[in-house]
Amino acid sequence: MNEEKDTMQNNSPGLLRQSWDWFEERTGVGAAIKPLAEHLVPPGTNWWYVFGSATLFAFVVQAVTGATLASVYTTSSGNAYESLRFITEDAYMGNLLRGIHFWGASAMVLLVGIHMLRVFLTGAYKFPREFNWLTGSVLLLLTVAMGFTGQLLRWDQNAIWTVVVGAEQAGRAPLIGTLLGRFLLAGETVGGATLSRFFSFHVFMIPGILIALIGVHLFLVVRNGISEPPVAGQIVNPKTYRQRYREMLKRVGEPFWPDVAWRDVAFGFLVVVLIVLLALIFGPPPLTQPPDPSIIQATPRPDWYLLWYFAVLALIPPALEPYVIIGAPLLLGVSLVLLPLLANKGERHPLRRPWAMATALIVVMMIGILWYLATKAPWSPDFNAKPLTAQQVGAESGPIWQGSQLFAVKGCQYCHTIDGQGGSRGPDLTAVGDRLSEQQITIRILNGGTNMPAYGGNISSGEVDLLVQFLATRHGQ
Repeated sequence: MNEEKDTMQNNSPGLLRQSWDWFEERTGVGAAIKPLAEHLVPPGTNWWYVFGSATLFAFVVQAVTGATLASVYTTSSGNAYESLRFITEDAYMGNLLRGIHFWGASAMVLLVGIHMLRVFLTGAYKFPREFNWLTGSVLLLLTVAMGFTGQLLRWDQNAIWTVVVGAEQAGRAPLIGTLLGRFLLAGETVGGATLSRFFSFHVFMIPGILIALIGVHLFLVVRNGISEPPVAGQIVNPKTYRQRYREMLKRVGEPFWPDVAWRDVAFGFLVVVLIVLLALIFGPPPLTQPPDPSIIQATPRPDWYLLWYFAVLALIPPALEPYVIIGAPLLLGVSLVLLPLLANKGERHPLRRPWAMATALIVVMMIGILWYLATKAPWSPDFNAKPLTAQQVGAESGPIWQGSQLFAVKGCQYCHTIDGQGGSRGPDLTAVGDRLSEQQITIRILNGGTNMPAYGGNISSGEVDLLVQFLATRHGQ
């Protein structure tokens, strides 16, 4: 019996080897992968080089979870919300899958952004890697487009209003605005055709282009080699760079697998674990009310990675919006294309390229500040503002109390703060009685202001009197 067991163990490697040889002879997979796995890379590549491969790990997570969710999701305007509610509340592991898909998208945007920043700061876009940069730039834009199209698929109140606002912004673009708006909505208004179009882009078209470009990008990385860590004073000369790079690899190059790849695998695994943990702890974005375009009490805003652009459009003067909507993306695209074409040689070390460090710092600070402002969104009404309490009003009945209730019912509190409660779109009215007389308050209510509509035709004289009496009692301490 023991002899038979030993014979089986001795034959097992032979069977595995024979199976692999049979498979390899017919497919050539090993012969194709071996040169890729063993290709030499420069010494000194460190943890800053892992963000590109980590983005690929996040994309695989998105592809797997997205395909699973799409198998249950219904692309019908009448059933999409219910199918998503079913996934979230009833389907086995549906809530977790939605969470992984959401946090995976966030991770993918963040990782590709850090990867692009590292490539920019180290001058890795210079010769011979100009097309690496160009394909990477398109991948960055497509990743953001995936996030935007995916938001509508939640098909709740905030999702449809986000797309409506986006279409209205696009509609203000000079010359092609109307066409852009109709293209986004797949018609004149948001509806089933809009959902089908966004689903098609999110599930088929954009991922298909992404997969093709990822293949091209990886081919270029292998063909041109991974950029070596920059050395101060060692400039890139297109005439001599390739020869110097090949000689360096022959002297001190390291095989990608396993000497370098272990960092990519370890960090990619860590990214996947972190995505799952975030999904378990925080879950997916909550569903709001079912979509109803007739209800305007919504606070539409994009996901966090586009909040900074939301702030830009909210803060610029309305007259400049048409030009910013077209000009900003156009300027970004032209800059990404021209950078490797006009600056493909010379120094790569960040300390020898202060303009690059300054540009990166300004961009990061600008996006960070705008993102912070967008999270506060003082320019948006606060539809969740609660009515003032009797203690804050200073009365439980009578005209002043009735005026405080009208202040909430008429939506004044959505835009105005009293005692730290309410919106920030309009002036703080905590001490308005110290600044304006009753006559001035009346005029402002009836005639409106810069961002305030005129209520003269929408409110009775008795209601105006109650509001004025209440506001006139608001004084500072």
